[in-house]
Amino acid sequence: MAYMTNAVFRDDAYLAEVDATVLAVNDRGGIILDRTNFYATSGGQPGDTGFLTRGDGSRIAIAATVTGETKNEIIHVPAIDQPLPEPGEKLALSIDWPRRHLLMRMHTACHLLSVVCPFPITGAAVAEDDSRVDFDLPDAGFTKEEVTTRLMELVAADHPVFTRLITEEELAANPGLVKSKNVRPPVGTGQIRLVCIGENALIDSQPCGGTHVRATGEIGEIHIGKIEKKGRENRRFRIRFGALPAQ
Repeated sequence: MAYMTNAVFRDDAYLAEVDATVLAVNDRGGIILDRTNFYATSGGQPGDTGFLTRGDGSRIAIAATVTGETKNEIIHVPAIDQPLPEPGEKLALSIDWPRRHLLMRMHTACHLLSVVCPFPITGAAVAEDDSRVDFDLPDAGFTKEEVTTRLMELVAADHPVFTRLITEEELAANPGLVKSKNVRPPVGTGQIRLVCIGENALIDSQPCGGTHVRATGEIGEIHIGKIEKKGRENRRFRIRFGALPAQ
């Protein structure tokens, strides 16, 4: 039986704390709640960590968050030797906000990179300090300096970042919205969540279920740390926080 978790982070990525009720604890000790602000690992973005506070004030440390039988079943994985709550128990949920915010900034930076480098994406991974986006690109034709400059122009412009929903039919009619070469957004719900950048989405618009900052200026200073050749037609761009180191 798959449970349904209300993923409140999809509507507000800035909810560091929420209250929830335990629906179940699975046979591996995973905690399933009726609602959560913990993002579950998906789309290259790692799941949240943090803790759940019980009524007596004790805490259950959460080491990872993943999806279960469906994308709507979110499982909170306790750290080793943590106590487990009972179904029906009320908990206060607290994500590791500094880590989440780094991931939000990085994920939005990855979207900006796909604007600067408008090529099919073959892979991506978001991390707190060093993220990557792989492109189907035989010859990079870019330098770290050039890409960094263009990224920082988009950051400095402080473009708004927002989400909107379209129908699966609208997506099918606009296949260019999907930037991934091999992965298509999940369908079946009738709606697709787009992450948009810029007034009226003039800078970018693409399907994404991840968490993002509200404006590009919040990303802060970033740079391309390395451009690597990964196979005959793949180039890997690594994004890092901070200024581009002097050569």
